[in-house]
Parts: sequence; C-alpha cells; structure tokens
Amino acid sequence: MEFFCYHRDRPGSLVLRDKLLEEHWSYMDRYAAQMIARGPTFAGDGEAPTGSVHIVGLPDPAAARAFAFDEPNYQAGVYRGVLLRRWRNMLGRTMWDFPGGRMGGNRYLVLGLGSGQAAGLGVPPDRDDLIAYGPLLSDEGATWLGTAVLLRAPDPDTARAVLTADRYANIEVHDWQFGGRPS
Repeated sequence: MEFFCYHRDRPGSLVLRDKLLEEHWSYMDRYAAQMIARGPTFAGDGEAPTGSVHIVGLPDPAAARAFAFDEPNYQAGVYRGVLLRRWRNMLGRTMWDFPGGRMGGNRYLVLGLGSGQAAGLGVPPDRDDLIAYGPLLSDEGATWLGTAVLLRAPDPDTARAVLTADRYANIEVHDWQFGGRPS
C-alpha cells in the first residue's frame, strides 16, 4: 500500500528542525527501499521550510501511522499537524526515476482537497513535468479524498492548473524540492 504523508511545520520550529536533521535522515534511511518521493516544502521566499513530504509504500494503515508519528521531528514538536492518506502511484515510478532529474526548474507540491465526486483519477496528458501524481484515499482505499501532485512548473499558478479548480474544495500549492541526504 502507498501512503502520502505531509508533516506541516510549527511556526518558529526551524532551530529545532535543524538540530534534528541527522535524526530525521537516519529515521528515513530505514524506509529508503519503500520511498516513492520525499522532500521539504518552503515558504514563497524559498528559504524557510514549511513542511516535509514523504510518499512511501508500507504494509497497512497502522504502519503508516507509526511512520508518521514516530518520526523524530514529530516527536520533538517540529510539526503542527500531519496529513496522512492512502495514495495511488498513477505514474508507477519514484521521484528518482523522474526524467527531468533532481535539479532545474521550480518544483511544487499541489494538494487538491476533495469535495464530492472523485476528480483527478486520470493522469494529465502532459506527463513530462510530473514527478509524482495520485489520488488521496481513505484508509481502506475506497473513498477519494483529493489528489497530491509533485511537479516541475514555471510558477505556482501553472502548478495549480494541473488540477481542475472547480472539482476541489481547496487547492494548496507549496514550493518543494527533492529531499534526502546530500550526495
């Protein structure tokens, strides 16, 4: 099963986040083989982190909750909240397989939070800039709750346009970059 996890930073937690960086990476190293995508989100200035995205394959919802809530930054109070949902990898690849590579262009996390009938279940026709794409689902995987996308785009408005606005209750766009240990 695949899960989308977005830890949202608590305001003023940057010093603590920096202090726990090695603990965070060591924790995530345990999940390296199951990781589909990962990386921090940033404020519009590209400087201050605002959260951390992890898309990971795990055996069940209980393992996903343990992954999200045992994470060192969560345990220490860096995060103010966690969005944890089942997810379906519509591209069938990891971020490391993205043909556009780790660098170049602006990268974004786009979250479309659902309302009503399922939307975004098909992959958009222009896949070249999609890094990860899939629906957010309930724990049992039967109910559509939204769509999560990682992509390369020239600006936030272009990134937002990957989802049809009138099909979602809310669409969030966050600056994002490839995560993990530096090479």
